[in-house]
Amino acid sequence: MTEDLTTRARFWPKGHAYEDFELGQAFKHHWGRTLNEGDNSLFSSLTLSYNPLYFNAELARDHGHPGIVLNANLVFLTVFGLSVEDLSEAGGLFLGVDGLTFHRDCYPGDTLTARSTVIDMRESESRPDQGIVTWHTEGHNQRGELVVDFHRTNLIARRRRPS
Repeated sequence: MTEDLTTRARFWPKGHAYEDFELGQAFKHHWGRTLNEGDNSLFSSLTLSYNPLYFNAELARDHGHPGIVLNANLVFLTVFGLSVEDLSEAGGLFLGVDGLTFHRDCYPGDTLTARSTVIDMRESESRPDQGIVTWHTEGHNQRGELVVDFHRTNLIARRRRPS
């Protein structure tokens, strides 16, 4: 009487095809993420990032910070992660990040948001079923201050094969 789950399951496509993007197209990525001291300690420990500013509030204050500083790589990867659903969730090879710039420190309790703009598109010469898309992504804190930005490039599958 009960249908097998596999007979009821339906493929739900995610992400965008190459043809869905256009130069200048902007994405305001949803939700945002508030980072806390636990996020920072776990990430820093797991990545062997033992900068004392990430763990020692007194030392951080002695260096002019209000307290513990969030690991810059955690900030970068959080902003990067916020962009995935809109930009590259459909898959495709990640080709790299260029121009990564940290503009200001972040602290536990900061909420990060992200937005991206398509800055370059071209067909792949070696993979005719894919295109190459580059985005400029910016991460901001809850006060709207720019904290990090970078260019990111991915191979993106085409919806249709070129003629």
